[in-house]
Amino acid sequence: MGLPTTIAIDGPAASGKSTLGALLAEALGYLYFDTGVMYRAVTLAALQNGVDIFDEAAIGELAEKVRIDVAPPSADDGRDYDVLLDGQDVTWEIRSDAVNDHVSDISVYARVRNAMTDQQRRIALENKVVMVGRDIGTVVMPDADLKIYLDASVEVRAQRRYQEMLDRGEQADFEAVLGSLKNRDHIDSNREIAPLKPAEDAIVIQADCLGIQQVLEKAKELVYRV
Repeated sequence: MGLPTTIAIDGPAASGKSTLGALLAEALGYLYFDTGVMYRAVTLAALQNGVDIFDEAAIGELAEKVRIDVAPPSADDGRDYDVLLDGQDVTWEIRSDAVNDHVSDISVYARVRNAMTDQQRRIALENKVVMVGRDIGTVVMPDADLKIYLDASVEVRAQRRYQEMLDRGEQADFEAVLGSLKNRDHIDSNREIAPLKPAEDAIVIQADCLGIQQVLEKAKELVYRV
């Protein structure tokens, strides 16, 4: 039996799943695909086109019209992949403060999630992929060859995010970071559409006491034993 060609990595915010996904994809020579970029791309499209972020019907219609592609990086500027919105490279534009402020609002809309799920599946069919998100193993790729759920306590995740912000020279308050993550966990776990939870056949990696290299080694062991 060969290596898994579709690998799903889910987990709560700041669990380290994006870092794990990027490192694992690099080690395997697969496409790294953080599905959160698709919701960011829809948010950017809405902002560029003057669509009201809180008009769910209009945002849903927009999400069904745009084409979003994720491809291997075309530039050596720190990116892990290219993000294309209707053919335009928006890899860095989707990281703007304006997108950060509204992506959570847009990502809960049912039509948006359905449209993005269709596009995520299209990309998965075209590539050997490590796909990262919150509903990959449960909704987007329920038949993925390998499903990993990367978890850690909210306190550990908050400490990691707090330290990352300090390392970037940003102002940071631990209690504010902790409160933000607790709120995000509540939203992700209690939404009606695709709530955050491990797939029944996912293998859970509890990362509270593990560094990223240790998590990567555990993931590699799972890849090579599938």
